[in-house]
Amino acid sequence: METSRNPRGVTARPIGARVKSVVKHIVLIGLSAIMIYPLIWLVVSSMKPNSEIFTNLTIFTTDLSLDNYTQGWDSLMYPFHVYLINSSILVLGAIIGNLISCSLAAYAFARLEFRGRNLAFAAMLGTLLLPFHVVLVPQFILFRELGWLDTFLPLVVPKFLATEAFFIFLMVQFIRSLPNELYEAARIDGAGHIRQFVQVTLPLMVPALATTTIFTFIWTWADFFGPLIYLRSPENFVVPQALNMFIDGQSTSNYGAMFAMSVVSLLPMFIAFLIGQKFLVKGFAKSGIK
Repeated sequence: METSRNPRGVTARPIGARVKSVVKHIVLIGLSAIMIYPLIWLVVSSMKPNSEIFTNLTIFTTDLSLDNYTQGWDSLMYPFHVYLINSSILVLGAIIGNLISCSLAAYAFARLEFRGRNLAFAAMLGTLLLPFHVVLVPQFILFRELGWLDTFLPLVVPKFLATEAFFIFLMVQFIRSLPNELYEAARIDGAGHIRQFVQVTLPLMVPALATTTIFTFIWTWADFFGPLIYLRSPENFVVPQALNMFIDGQSTSNYGAMFAMSVVSLLPMFIAFLIGQKFLVKGFAKSGIK
């Protein structure tokens, strides 16, 4: 069946193809609505009275107010901005640590020739299969002996020791995709590995560094298990621990305030992903990870 042409010579799409495209977009919009509905319900519920949150599960309501936000901000032992600041400090330390240590380790695996490199790289990748809970007890004992409990050190210092194998692998793949001619020209100019790393590699691997930054931000900001193990004083709690404090098993839980502060805590992650989504695509595309 030949496609018809309009008077201007533009090929017209067959009716069947247009119908198929419309149906596909309707299905995609429906699936998107299903996926985003819990988030919409969370936002709407954060503005409902506690008595209506679980009695009226729809998002269609007229009794909305911002009282949960004002109440939730000051209803815990400390104002909620204290926990936001703690999470920000923890996230900043984790990001700096991962960027420095993982980029250095990736450059070593990708550009340096040393004995046992392939074995070390395989062992590093093998740690991706190692559950976090396997090393939890030895790490806890080590940090306890160092006197680091109830501080951010157990959650930040390991980031400076290149413990994130996923980011190292991502950067290794990215560095290996860079043209060798760039490094040959740098060597001809007398550049050693330090200059090659700083002046050649780092400027070109911005997408990989941005990807590492975004994922480190999201994973660290949303982490509940690690801070639960090492942080004990309420003034050191981070956002996930603060949200957990709204749930009281012995008395009435303030779900409205918890939902309101959950929306507040989601905003930084949403903004980070919105700003860095193009770098995520570039980072994975150029690293060869599908």
